[in-house]
Parts: sequence; structure tokens; C-alpha cells
Amino acid sequence: MKKATVMTLTVLLLPGCVVTAGTPPSGEKHAQAAGAQASGTQDKTPPSYDMKPQAVLDLQQMQEKYVGLAQAIPAEKYTWRPADGVRSVSELFLHVSGANYGFPVLMTGTAPAPGFQREGFEKSTTDKAKVIEQLNKSFTYAIASVQAMTNADFAKPERKLGPDANDGDVIYLLVVHSHEHLGQSIAYAREIGIVPPWTAAAEKKDGAKADKE
Repeated sequence: MKKATVMTLTVLLLPGCVVTAGTPPSGEKHAQAAGAQASGTQDKTPPSYDMKPQAVLDLQQMQEKYVGLAQAIPAEKYTWRPADGVRSVSELFLHVSGANYGFPVLMTGTAPAPGFQREGFEKSTTDKAKVIEQLNKSFTYAIASVQAMTNADFAKPERKLGPDANDGDVIYLLVVHSHEHLGQSIAYAREIGIVPPWTAAAEKKDGAKADKE
């Protein structure tokens, strides 16, 4: 995916979010890539990674984690922010929800989520229940959008996003964006004294196992 493609997608969808293209490989991989380029050869090995089921699985797991984290954070902490000018808890969760609604419609033929208004969405509510509702709705919409695709759709060109862009690029950025902000959400939770539910469950399990031993 070309750097221009990534930047185009970023400008179109998330003006406040910085996304950068991958850096060139280093060391031995860099030498191999340079050698292949110099000789004019291409890697014709059939791909072994099936992006559709993996993207769906990633999004399903992230929905569970985001919602679990949002439920664990007290309602009075939804307006907390780590510093002035930085997104609050509610704004962060709504930012993720807005991206889940926004990325799929960059693909030709994908219908927008009913009722979603991008303008002002991140600041539209600080109500815990409503924020959690949007997280669930947005992930459900994003997952359904991926599931509606055929494997061939991932290679479908999206020239409006860049000369080398395709629908696979859109799904890649959708998943990466959610992963990026999940880490941020965990940091927010830790700052206000909340242990992520999946961590708490693992610690409880380990404690119970230790007690039996």
C-alpha cells in the first residue's frame, strides 16, 4: 500500500488521526528486497493469509474488549481526559465508533450505517450507556461490512483513494485503527485505576490455580 494511499484515507476519514506508511524492511530482509528489485524478479508465492476471517475475528475480539472496558469504567469518569486538548474517555470511545462507521463506506457499494452523522459525533454524548451502545452498533456494522465481502472484493480497486488503493487497504486500516486505540483505551483505564476485565479474569484464574496448588 503506497504512502499516498494511506494519507488519502486518513484525510478523508480521520483528520485528527495520524497514520503512517510502513517503514522499509531492515537488515537481511532489506537486502533481499533490494536484490529482488534489482533483478526485476517478483515474489509469486501464493498468499497463505486469508484477510477476511482474520479481520472479522480481530474486530469481534476488539468489540468484546472495548465494551468490557467501557462497562468497567465508572460513568463519572467518562469526562476524564489525561490533559487539556486530549480526547476524554467518552470522546475516545466515540472516535473509535465513528471510525468503525466511516471506514467501510470508503468501499464502493457499502451502504452507510443508518442514522450516523459524522459531524460532531465524538462530542455527541458523555452518557455511559449511550457510548457503549455506539461501540456495539459500530462494531456490529463494521463486522457485517467485512462479512458481506467476497474474497475477491479485497482486491477491488478504489481509485478515488489512490492509484494503488483497494478495498483490502480499507479493511486493513479499519482493523489497525481499532487496535491502536485499544492500547490507548487501556492506558486511560489504568490511569484512573481500572484493571482491564480480561486481565482481572486472568489474574483471578491464576490466583485460584495457585490456591489449589
